[in-house]
Amino acid sequence: MVTAPIARDAVELALVVRGDLVESVHLGHLVVTAPDGSVRTARGDGNVVFWPRSSVKPMQAVAMVRDGLDLPDRLLALAAASHDGAVVHVAGTREILAGTRLHESDLLNTPDLPYDAVQAAIWRGGGHGPARVVQNCSGKHAAMLATCVANGWDTATYLDLDHPLQRSIAATITEFTGDEAGLPVTRDGCGAPLFATTLAGLARALGRVAAAPGTAPGSAEARVARAMSAVPEMVGGPERTNTRLMREIPGVVAKDGADGVFALGLPDGTGVAFKVLDGADRPRAAIAVAALRAVGVDTPGLDTIGESPILGGGLPVGEIVAVLS
Repeated sequence: MVTAPIARDAVELALVVRGDLVESVHLGHLVVTAPDGSVRTARGDGNVVFWPRSSVKPMQAVAMVRDGLDLPDRLLALAAASHDGAVVHVAGTREILAGTRLHESDLLNTPDLPYDAVQAAIWRGGGHGPARVVQNCSGKHAAMLATCVANGWDTATYLDLDHPLQRSIAATITEFTGDEAGLPVTRDGCGAPLFATTLAGLARALGRVAAAPGTAPGSAEARVARAMSAVPEMVGGPERTNTRLMREIPGVVAKDGADGVFALGLPDGTGVAFKVLDGADRPRAAIAVAALRAVGVDTPGLDTIGESPILGGGLPVGEIVAVLS
């Protein structure tokens, strides 16, 4: 029997309010880490072990840069992306591959339609079906191939757990999170190895990446942080919460993950990570904005980013409200 320890000690993170009643409640865990990596505040269990999904992509990119990946900012940001599958993302993935003399057929990510519904409709309208190059992790996989080429590593087995690339990524994630080695390992939706972390570890890792341009300007993590914050549209898409936050707040590094995961780091080294227990994406923006305000970050643009209206007949009749106290 499979148990769900992640449900233990979960708390309310967001309320879905329609009219004068709470219609639904999103439970979960949220943690804020200080610049020194210690836990500053936690709601629920900050040490819960979970699958961080694509929120670890900045650390995967750090490992690749350490191993010789050399890309301009817009393509390095794409290496850390869960992108919309827009033309610019597909072109960027192909550009990374062109530098390796490899082909789209060398990608081993799962064929899919573009993540964004509009982009998916455009792609299908052109007579295309699921493809690796438009799947939201294609930039990461192209960068993985480029890293292999730079090192003379086998490109056909780059997703194997014992491949030098994946060993390097695993070591980097352990280093940045500060978590104990030996946590569970599985496969992510794209087929890449997925390493479990603690929630506090994920927050700690994003804080370190975001702080690096100031604390370690010549480091691989500084390169990744500068790329993501400089070209945030390559990391997600124009309507994605992480892209909008990186546009709004200079130096922030933010990354979403499937099944209700979100993490961000601030230039001072503060980290924030949360997991929505039911895997829903809809409370993500409200929770992220509330968490930023709770740590003293507030700009006029956050009002718009955090807006999560509930509609009735096409008109606002309620909203999603974060609960962080």
